[in-house]
Amino acid sequence: MGEKVKPAVETVVESRPEGAGLRGTNQSGMRAHNERLVLSLVRRHGALAKSDIARMTGLSAQTVSVIMRALEQDGLLARGEPIRGRVGQPSVPMSLAAEGAFFFGLKVGRRSADLVLIDFLGRIRAARRRTYRYPTPDAVVAFVAEAAPALTAQLDADLRDRITGMGVAIPFQLWNWVSIIGAPQAEMDAWRHRDIAAELAALVDLPVFVQNDATSACGAELIFGTGERPKDFLYFYFGTFIGGGLVMNGQLFLGRSGNAAATGTMQVPGPDGRMRRLLDVASLSVLAGMMEAAGEPSDHIWQQHLDWKVSEAVLDRWIEAAARGLAHAALNAAALVEIEAVLIDGWMPEAIRSRMVRRTEAVLLDLDLAGIHPPAIRAGSVGADARALGAAAIPLSQRYLIDQNAPAREA
Repeated sequence: MGEKVKPAVETVVESRPEGAGLRGTNQSGMRAHNERLVLSLVRRHGALAKSDIARMTGLSAQTVSVIMRALEQDGLLARGEPIRGRVGQPSVPMSLAAEGAFFFGLKVGRRSADLVLIDFLGRIRAARRRTYRYPTPDAVVAFVAEAAPALTAQLDADLRDRITGMGVAIPFQLWNWVSIIGAPQAEMDAWRHRDIAAELAALVDLPVFVQNDATSACGAELIFGTGERPKDFLYFYFGTFIGGGLVMNGQLFLGRSGNAAATGTMQVPGPDGRMRRLLDVASLSVLAGMMEAAGEPSDHIWQQHLDWKVSEAVLDRWIEAAARGLAHAALNAAALVEIEAVLIDGWMPEAIRSRMVRRTEAVLLDLDLAGIHPPAIRAGSVGADARALGAAAIPLSQRYLIDQNAPAREA
């Protein structure tokens, strides 16, 4: 993922879709806040009836009824089948409407760019991919100019105006990684002076938000992840370089300047016992280098993530080194903030990810854990598309989810 330095344009995604701690207001002029509150709860918990919302938020039944009716009329909530058999009127669960809104998510990687179009549930409706030797601003803008209209055309005509924004997940300071990705310094320096958000906004005529790619992947796990999601977790994403994110109390934690959880730069023991950056032992670029040194072609691992052709000898050495690095990073994080879990995801086959999770857990439990409650080690639930999905989650969060740190605003 690379060093996380604040870009020219950055959007902070902070959503807390938990019932606890989210209280509404019945005062007039607060409709936008309360609507986001309701949508956040429904996204987190699934279909909810008005009585459920009232109980979770402290809003009056009348206020909840008005809010949910407005959201239904706007196409953001869908009415379920009435649940009968209770005293009084039947309960009607309301869930998110898949076609209520759509969002573009652009992942700019060191080897490829992906543009996805997702619906309100976070499902990918259409996608395009382009691989390259190294990324340049011109190549990325040209890719979006071609791909965005093609993705838009796959929606019915009456739904196209429901595309409400674009998020961009990109490694920060790309110009500092020329020696590793083999790019000309002059071409990569172009990133220093280009306002990529402004260029893309003019191109697609939508609001555009930029965020670090690993942070975006973590945001995808927070917003779209399935299964039991801990309220506090450290997240690792395996890309060309490994990176990560941190969720605290159900919110994506970015720190004072947006650079929190730059896990790739954490110092961990390398295979020779010397301290190294985590990205120098646990990145896909490290695996690719090992493959090439063993006479095995590695180009295919950048092109697809489902089926890699890598010898067991090389794969075992890489997993061992990466898992040891992850375990030490997890231990240090747990000592500092008492995280509940570590989630591991990335651009890799599920079988390899599972092996990485198991080995990381084994190494962690073999370390000196005196005074530390070790976090659970789990696989992420979003998968290889986490960065692009996380990018699309930025405009979704900005417009439709609650920001617990922002004051309520009028509709």
